[in-house]
This record gives sequence, structure tokens and C-alpha cells, in this order.
Amino acid sequence: MKKFGKILVFTLLTFASAMAQNKKEKQMEKREFSPWQWQDQLRYVQAVEVKDVQGTLYVSGQAAVHADGKSSNADMRTQLGLAIQNLEKVINEAGYDPKNIVRLTVYSTSSDEFIKNCFDLFKAFVAKHGMKQTVTLLQVVALNETLKVELEATVVK
Repeated sequence: MKKFGKILVFTLLTFASAMAQNKKEKQMEKREFSPWQWQDQLRYVQAVEVKDVQGTLYVSGQAAVHADGKSSNADMRTQLGLAIQNLEKVINEAGYDPKNIVRLTVYSTSSDEFIKNCFDLFKAFVAKHGMKQTVTLLQVVALNETLKVELEATVVK
């Protein structure tokens, strides 16, 4: 009986070790879907599928708010730069990577101004991180205080 007990314990330990190893080997899979190519120049995809996710981070709207909590009163392009920095900081502080943003919503007080004066900065941000995310640009009547643009993201790992 002692021999059977030792074999059973050894078998269970081996099985548990193999299961833990198998769990560690699973990595997140991310696939992008775009049945067309026109959106490629705009730096986004139509859909993203994510499997074997270890975590999901839902980031509230990040805007041009300075570290002291004061809202910027600068132009939209300057505000977008600070909003991007704030978004990157929150994502990094949470232990995630901006390259794994799968959904990004841009709130702007003027879609026209965003596209004409800020889109190159937005595309540079996406390219810097090699992101392949879905994007929605929404024009809103107003944002808090003097803010003109806000970025909301979903990030996975």
C-alpha cells in the first residue's frame, strides 16, 4: 500500500507540473480582420479577435490633463500629444503594453480639426507601437473644462 501511495503522489505531482507548464506556454493570440485595404492608410483594422488573454485593461478617457490635475487650454494638436502621453503612462503603469491596444475610441470636439490637424500625430502614435486596433472617432459637443480630445482604450495581454 505504501508503494501505491508513493506512485499516486508522484503521478499527481508530475501531472500538476505538466499542467502548470502547459498553462505557462499558452500565449495571447491576436488576429486582425479587414476585408478591404482602404483603412490601412488610416492605421486601423475593422475587427480584432483575441484568444488566450491573461488580462484585459479598460482605460477610461485620457485627455490633456497635467500631472497636477489641471486641464490644458492648448490647441487640439498639443492636447492630443499630452493625451497620448497620459494614455501610454496609464497602460505602462498597469503592466500592459500599448502595442496590445485592441480598441481605441477618440472623442473630439471637432472631427474635422482632428483629421486635418492631428491625424498625422495619431498615425505616428499607432506606428510607434506597431498597433493593429479598431478605432472609432466621435465628435462630441463638449468635453470636460477646456479639453478638445480624449482617448479611451481597451488593452489585452
